[in-house]
Amino acid sequence: MMVNIPWLTPVIAQFSQQLTTGLQGHAYLVGMHQGYGGVELAQALAYTALCQHPSSQGPCGHCKPCQLTLAGTHPDFYQVEADGNQIKVDQIRDLCQRLTSTAQQGGKRVAMIKNCERLNVAAANALLKTLEEPGQQTLLLLQSDTPSRLMATISSRCQRLHFKLPIAQEVQAWLSEHYELSGDVSWCLPVMGGPIELLAALQSQRYAELLQLRKDWIQSLSSGHLCANFTHIEQKQVSDALKVLYLVLRQKLVKQKNADALVNVKITRLAAQVMARYHELNMMPNVNVMAIFQSFILEYQSLTQEQ
Repeated sequence: MMVNIPWLTPVIAQFSQQLTTGLQGHAYLVGMHQGYGGVELAQALAYTALCQHPSSQGPCGHCKPCQLTLAGTHPDFYQVEADGNQIKVDQIRDLCQRLTSTAQQGGKRVAMIKNCERLNVAAANALLKTLEEPGQQTLLLLQSDTPSRLMATISSRCQRLHFKLPIAQEVQAWLSEHYELSGDVSWCLPVMGGPIELLAALQSQRYAELLQLRKDWIQSLSSGHLCANFTHIEQKQVSDALKVLYLVLRQKLVKQKNADALVNVKITRLAAQVMARYHELNMMPNVNVMAIFQSFILEYQSLTQEQ
């Protein structure tokens, strides 16, 4: 019933303990990026709460509620995710209305909101009343890749479970269990968001594309001219390209520790600008990408020539 993600095990055990002792809260903020298994964790907590015989390992997988959740047909389990770029107010109003009904299986009613930082203002305000007065036997699980972007009025009404993310060596070991590695692939963890998404990239062509992007950025920054490969970049690769550029700039700072301090500060600022533009493009993608890429290369050239 659970993907084998070892760093989630202690969190599930902690939640199960709260269930058995009656100390379980009515709302939890699962502030773990889905690249590290945030969605899988929220689902595991939901399934554990619905299970008739939960243990420290999570749901039993055999009772009727477990069979229903496995089949995706449990009538008291509700999932909400963004409609486009946002979670809209009508989605939350519909969820809150459903949570007022009687549980059909006689247990808890559980709602899971994926990427809850995408709640727009109206949706967040609609959710507040349910968070304050959730009703008996109701559990809300709010998963967020970036919990710092969540409205304080929402996060303050949720409990948190303590978790410890795996270190690089643990990630490498976990990846090697599922994929034959030819070297250290942890360099692109920040691009992917975590090992779950990195594994998916390794199993497809995406990791090879990331390696090519890194090579192209190194060449472009060195020559001062945009690499020809970028002229053929697809829209879906633009986000990856900006994140890889950010990593390349950060790596240059590591390699040139003895360089002029002022230049390093400026490169740090440039890296921050790259990430800021990444977030902007997620909201309004229809811009001249080539011009943006070229501007970063020219800015880097002007900075490094000041040395």
